[in-house]
Amino acid sequence: MSDNLANNDHPAGLKVALITGAAHRIGATTAKLLHKNGMNIVLHYRGSRDRAQALQKELNDQRENSVILIQADLHLTSGLPALIEASVKAWGQLDVLINNASSFYPTQIGKATEEQWDDLIGSNLKAPFFLSQSAAPHLKKTNGCIINIVDIHAERPLKTFPIYSMAKAGLVMMTKSLAGELGPEIRVNAVAPGAILWPENLDEVAQQRIVSRTFLKRQGHPDDISKTILFLIKDANYVTGQIIAVDGGRSLNS
Repeated sequence: MSDNLANNDHPAGLKVALITGAAHRIGATTAKLLHKNGMNIVLHYRGSRDRAQALQKELNDQRENSVILIQADLHLTSGLPALIEASVKAWGQLDVLINNASSFYPTQIGKATEEQWDDLIGSNLKAPFFLSQSAAPHLKKTNGCIINIVDIHAERPLKTFPIYSMAKAGLVMMTKSLAGELGPEIRVNAVAPGAILWPENLDEVAQQRIVSRTFLKRQGHPDDISKTILFLIKDANYVTGQIIAVDGGRSLNS
């Protein structure tokens, strides 16, 4: 599962963050920012090996032995405890779990399949829960935190995406539930992106329509999400069970 092992020399106070689906998009942007702020990073990926290796090299060139890779299929629930154990083994601790990995595609009523259900619920809800469960004993030791990447469509469903919207709504409730279950040692929060990265095949007219419904009248950037994640890790010591919308006000606009 693990592509490599770091040495166990771990300066006091240095945090270790596991990011699922970290090879590209918001996951990679977050990895870069947390690494820049002195954290060691466990990069999880499923199939994007080349991208993951390139990101690992980029970050390890900046700070030696600060990033490891772990390949895993998050749908294989029985393998999730091993993913957590490999993350802890690298530097002897785990401070942050970021449940970022996600499947996203339409499942129109009348055409949706059980396979799509299992995939979308599995990646967006089931895997985050069982990863959190496995990580909890380690996070308690470090007074760590869990950050889930949800979606503004957890509150307002996205047309033709019912299963995805339901899965993210479940992840919102999981965030709130685990904040109660795992406190006071572990904080659990979520970030809900809005118009940050466009889905494939979304034309320019549709993009402009979405942007026009934000209060800020502009598209966001993955950095907006990663900076919010960094805030929740470093500066939000009295924040738990919260869903922070990073959407330019889109979720407030009818």
